[in-house]
Amino acid sequence: MDIASDKVLPYLTQVEQVAEEIIADKHQMVDLDRRRQKTREAIRVLQKDKTTEKNWVCFGNQFIKLPKKDTKKLLDQDFEELDNQINDLRRELKPKVSKLRDMEKKEDIKGFNLNPLSKEEMRAVEELI
Repeated sequence: MDIASDKVLPYLTQVEQVAEEIIADKHQMVDLDRRRQKTREAIRVLQKDKTTEKNWVCFGNQFIKLPKKDTKKLLDQDFEELDNQINDLRRELKPKVSKLRDMEKKEDIKGFNLNPLSKEEMRAVEELI
């Protein structure tokens, strides 16, 4: 092997590892989003149902009948946890994409590292308008 091939193989391996991490994170985000949507649907069904006092809930491989307010509380907690996990993955994804673009010697995407305005910032903008 010559010197060029000794440098190319580790470089391509690193690029491939970073790209695989990005793809894995995106797949995980899709899976978590599906679970979050199912949880949202379940919360909505509980809100619409005015007749039953207790609901069946699946924990692992067991079904347990819980009062409606406890079921809704558990679903809300699960929804928040899923939302936090998705946001964490999004935060971790941006540096990985930047690292991959740096490794590929490409320019950073303009506006990629922007963050949304907070509620307070939005109120301030609305007051100015």
